[in-house]
Amino acid sequence: MSDITNQNWQEANQQYLMATLAVLRERLERYAEARPNNTEGDVGDVSSFETPPQALKQATDALPAPSALETLCMAFGLSPFERDILLLCAGIELDSKFASLIAALHGEFSRGVPTFSLALSALPNPHWSALSPSAPLRFWRLIEVREGSALTLSPLRMDERILHYLAGVQHPDEKLAGIIEPLRKTGDLIPSHRNVVDRIESIWSNSPSGSALPIIQLCGDEAESQRDIASVVCAKLGMNLGVISPHVIPSNAVEVASLARLWEREAILSASALFVDCERFETTDAARNFTLLRLIGWVRGPVIVATRERLRSLCRPTITLTVCKPNSCEQRAVWEERLGQVSVNLNGQLEGIVSQFSLNASAIHAVCSEALSENQHPSSDVTNPKSPLFSNVLWETCRANARPHLDDLAQHIESSATWDDLVLPVPQKQTLREMVAHVKQRAKVYEQWGFAAKSSRGLGISALFSGASGTGKTMAAEVLANELRLDLYRVDLSQVVSKYIGETEKNLRRVFDAAEAGGTVLLFDEADALFGKRSDVKDSHDRYANIEVSYLLQRMEAYRGLAVMTTNMKGAIDTAFLRRIRFIVQFPFPDAEQRAEIWRRVFPAGVPKEGVDINRLARLNIAGGNISNIALNAAFLAAERGNSLQMAHLIRAAQSEYAKLERPMTEMS
Repeated sequence: MSDITNQNWQEANQQYLMATLAVLRERLERYAEARPNNTEGDVGDVSSFETPPQALKQATDALPAPSALETLCMAFGLSPFERDILLLCAGIELDSKFASLIAALHGEFSRGVPTFSLALSALPNPHWSALSPSAPLRFWRLIEVREGSALTLSPLRMDERILHYLAGVQHPDEKLAGIIEPLRKTGDLIPSHRNVVDRIESIWSNSPSGSALPIIQLCGDEAESQRDIASVVCAKLGMNLGVISPHVIPSNAVEVASLARLWEREAILSASALFVDCERFETTDAARNFTLLRLIGWVRGPVIVATRERLRSLCRPTITLTVCKPNSCEQRAVWEERLGQVSVNLNGQLEGIVSQFSLNASAIHAVCSEALSENQHPSSDVTNPKSPLFSNVLWETCRANARPHLDDLAQHIESSATWDDLVLPVPQKQTLREMVAHVKQRAKVYEQWGFAAKSSRGLGISALFSGASGTGKTMAAEVLANELRLDLYRVDLSQVVSKYIGETEKNLRRVFDAAEAGGTVLLFDEADALFGKRSDVKDSHDRYANIEVSYLLQRMEAYRGLAVMTTNMKGAIDTAFLRRIRFIVQFPFPDAEQRAEIWRRVFPAGVPKEGVDINRLARLNIAGGNISNIALNAAFLAAERGNSLQMAHLIRAAQSEYAKLERPMTEMS
């Protein structure tokens, strides 16, 4: 309905409502005049009083669409008597003459409020069933029955939401505020998601008239796309959309029933569907799961449930559809459409971005808008098709956009280490470079060459770094992240592993899901704490410990980024687990020649040195991590004394480091 047509309808609707109230008021006035001895009682056929005035006929003819009153009566199945009770309550709010008239009819000027008693005696076609809690007026809470000495003498009041509706004003029910909010997001959809929209539209459009629509359950981890799909479906069907989270659903059964009824009334009044957003809802919460299922079961209107995993035991017919992440072809199409000619100027560099970052359409649009706005500066070189500037900006914007929120489970490590900082034998370095190649070329091998179509298993790139503490395992992870221009997060296993059943898998799921969009490099430090030998099942805890390991294996195989695990005890890792790891790199304890090389590289170029004997320092039988500690502590000693770094400072720092290791420093004596 256009704005002009809607305005015309509102004006005509108000005129119709006031004309209808005038007819009712006239009926009550005639009833008062005809009542014997001016007391309440039966005066016979009250319907004979009704002669619709010309004003009502004119108001009816002027309506461009059905009035709110007639629409409401049809939607809730009100009888003529129930319709008049509703008008009686509306008259008190909208016509100043009603209060004094009703008070006169009651015989008490202090009681200018309608009652069932007055309605039964003064209105035509009365029936007692209209007073029942299961009848529309009270079941749908169109009116409120306030406390009184008896049901028929209790004051009646129209619900505010219904009053606004009759007046032609669409305003969401205030009682639902903060619980169910409108969702009007209409994001861009990729072809596979538009197919889901078409499927839902067909299902609901072809459902038998008069029957409850089947629940639509959207599964998968594309929460934003699920919202977009729901909003587009409702827009195509001419419906509004309200969203609720399971976390705000009351736990009390009476409150849940009340909420369900209020929403269903709102859904009828505003032609709305309910979107149950379970993005951050864990089905392991039994109490919350129960109230969620109860609410969904009690709402008879259109419902779309968005979940990561399928909800069971829904008491209505349910159709489950999977909302998958956009594949690389769909992502590439969105990139090209949004970037336009600029995508052509990238000379194939867009392939690397699509390969690395798994973003939905909304995220791609946001990244493009930000990157393009940054390059509107006059000095920008976006228009040069051979310039790497824009592709670099685009990559870093993607990286920032996809950066996971893992602060409570992982530590973000700034990766500044390079290949020159890493002292390792040639075979180990070669393996690390192969890992980089696997990450960079996975799109070509998996998709263009078809390996992903052969099998979806084992496509994750995982590595195990084993070796003594300080041999360079963490530094190697930094080098990989820096080379790949990706974020590195070290997972704190002490926070991931939980003694409570199911919590460890939940924490691991959060880690992998958050890291998925940007292909973040995940570093599971001291991994043997979680990935040790799977034990024989002796009790329930053993069984769930094995489930944790199995879940980790499954997620690592599906993870599109690089997952690196470190351990000091490779022998503690189950061989069945090792078979699932693509790369295993042994970090040897450095020999004298390697230690000398580490000493040469450990000092920044700006450090003033005097008389530092690298060969003598290389005799210290320690790992690279200890060498870094000694170099740093010696630098502080030299800075405090105001002179250059000398052997005396290094020997003093070495003594402190050996004391920490509880070893005698005999190598340099």
